[in-house]
Amino acid sequence: MTEKQKMLAGQLYLASDCELTNERQNARRITRLYNASTETQQEYRTQLLRELFGRMGENVYIEPSFRCDYGYNIKVGSNFYANFDCIILDVCEVNIGDNVFFAPRVNIYTAAHPVEAQARNSLLELGKPVNIGNSVWLGGGTIVLPGVTIGDNSVIGAGSVVTRDIPSNVVAAGNPCRVLRQLP
Repeated sequence: MTEKQKMLAGQLYLASDCELTNERQNARRITRLYNASTETQQEYRTQLLRELFGRMGENVYIEPSFRCDYGYNIKVGSNFYANFDCIILDVCEVNIGDNVFFAPRVNIYTAAHPVEAQARNSLLELGKPVNIGNSVWLGGGTIVLPGVTIGDNSVIGAGSVVTRDIPSNVVAAGNPCRVLRQLP
């Protein structure tokens, strides 16, 4: 099994692998071009995101600056907006539904490291996918950790650290993020 196959399967892998290094460099190239583009170059920005992402719906807009690891593991629905300074570490899939909005400085992490020091010191990494449903709003500075699913129509308050799944139709906030109330 290649290091890339291990990464995509959520197993321990070495990120220093040549194939993975080249793919990260390609994502850096595309995000550098995206971040250097101007507000009058919307078609060009869309073209770059289509080259970068694994899947992308219509009406996708991300304010520069934007960063990601690989890009091809990011799958975005239609009517997506991410405000300034979004980071998506996509060593595993990040699935984002339709009508999703990210406030400034939202961070989505699929990447993780072993808890055991010996394994961590060997430079092994792993990841778990993140899933964000339809009509979700993530407040400014929200961090979503590996393996989390956020259900449809939910709102995550600013500054939250989402460490576990959040159901549909709720307002949740805090560190760790917890459900505050149901939505109608």
